[in-house]
Amino acid sequence: MRKTSRQIRHTRLRLLMVGLLLLASLPAVWADEASETAEAKATLAAAKQEAVEAKPRLDIYGAAMLDMGYEFGQSHPDWFDVARPSKLPSYKDEYGKDGRFYAGARQSRLGFKGFIPTSLGEIKTIFEFELFGTGVTAGQTTFRLRHAYGELGHFGAGQTWSPFMDPDVFPNSIEYWGPNGMVFFRNVQFRWMPVMGATTVTIALERPGASADQGPYAERIELQNMSARFPLPDLSANVRHSGDWGHIQVSGMLRRMQWDDMLEDKFELSGKATGWGLHASGNYKIAQDTIRASVLYGAGIENYMNDAPVDVGIENNFSNPITPIVGKALPIFTMVAFYDHTWNATWTSTIGYSYCDITNSDGQLPSAFKRGHYGLVNLLYYPTSNIFMGPELQWVRRENWKDGWSVDDVRIQFSAKYSFSTSIGGKS
Repeated sequence: MRKTSRQIRHTRLRLLMVGLLLLASLPAVWADEASETAEAKATLAAAKQEAVEAKPRLDIYGAAMLDMGYEFGQSHPDWFDVARPSKLPSYKDEYGKDGRFYAGARQSRLGFKGFIPTSLGEIKTIFEFELFGTGVTAGQTTFRLRHAYGELGHFGAGQTWSPFMDPDVFPNSIEYWGPNGMVFFRNVQFRWMPVMGATTVTIALERPGASADQGPYAERIELQNMSARFPLPDLSANVRHSGDWGHIQVSGMLRRMQWDDMLEDKFELSGKATGWGLHASGNYKIAQDTIRASVLYGAGIENYMNDAPVDVGIENNFSNPITPIVGKALPIFTMVAFYDHTWNATWTSTIGYSYCDITNSDGQLPSAFKRGHYGLVNLLYYPTSNIFMGPELQWVRRENWKDGWSVDDVRIQFSAKYSFSTSIGGKS
């Protein structure tokens, strides 16, 4: 059926009106979109401005701490005020006669934490030191760096706890060094934290380092010209999940160790070894009490342990006249189990045990460190929230590799700690 001219005109008129209405509505749509975009930009700009205008904050904290006790046995004089199985004598009366009184303030500490708001997020920094000398200053009361670390968003750099470590395994004790079977190392590192929140993932490149036991060959000229070399950083990582019940953490470590024979003779003693480790740890809370535990197995990672002597031992290889000895990454197994108990608002106790076992190489001396045990129990009094004092009974045991020697040491220690903290700046 053909349409009349009048119908056609009416149809065209209707289409024209619809088109005009659509054109009239476009500015409103554009205005709404522009308004929403402007509002989002304004919100983001306001957030950035608020971050920039927020005041930085500096937290200052620390403690003065006394340690005073009596050691019924003997240990290396540089480690007079700590309980370390590896520092017990490797033969009878190596460090003199038994029985010594000791006192010190080497656990005293001072630290600073900075919080600086920026448009990219909050910069967090920590600088902390104590008075406990180690290394070339072992046994001295002297400044020692603990933390020098900064963090922004998902990245951090400086010296702080290794991701291979779980610092929350450390019990509520007064003995400074802590459980011998615990991973305990503050290391220089660059870390990436791709996942943050209740579940965290941390990956780090860490400063490498290791030590070796040359055993009965230590005085030979062939070993005086060995040079250690670390071509790669240590790689560490952990996954941690936390909740009201406590936390669980699984950590890993991979590292490369090399040594070069710089002496031109008939022997070629250069070599390399791979260090690796797996570490599971966690806390479990029961009302006001906490169970702390960890277990570890690996090889060539003793440098990261709280009290394990060396990473590499010598393995005899006499069938090869060119390379009669080789280096071997020493396997290690450790465990930690402690229970922190709160009696009431002013009294707490801790009891626990730790263990470290090393699989020695056949090129080590019979007196080489094989196994260490560590245990303690205490009763601490808190007259206020920032003061505690009390006694602690400590026991450690050393077992040598093949000569049948073992030795126990018992200490009774009293400590008093006076803590302080204050903040400067920040929001009022």
